[in-house]
Amino acid sequence: QVQLVESGGDVVQPGGSLSLSCAISGTVISNYGMAWYRQAPGKQREFVAQIFAFDSTNYADSVKGRFTISRDKGKNTVYLQMNNLKPGDTAVYYCFLPRFDAWGQGTRVTVSS
Repeated sequence: QVQLVESGGDVVQPGGSLSLSCAISGTVISNYGMAWYRQAPGKQREFVAQIFAFDSTNYADSVKGRFTISRDKGKNTVYLQMNNLKPGDTAVYYCFLPRFDAWGQGTRVTVSS
């Protein structure tokens, strides 16, 4: 059974940084693309970033230049480094493995002064 567990969410001030992690079990992620999504209060879940099987990446325009997706194949973990955070980044962040249509439980990020 494939499981995704996110961690790293916190409360941070505008302009601050956070690093989210997504640990995957039940499969090896080396050959699969992975993605991060987020859902703000009262809004639909939206795409944030993705990393493809050969490690090319793609970002939503709203986070481009501020967020970086990466992965450690040895640790079977995907990361989302978030810099220069804004109040609009406040959301629950979810890890997604499209190959198995598998989602994590989410980790909450709050950007507030």
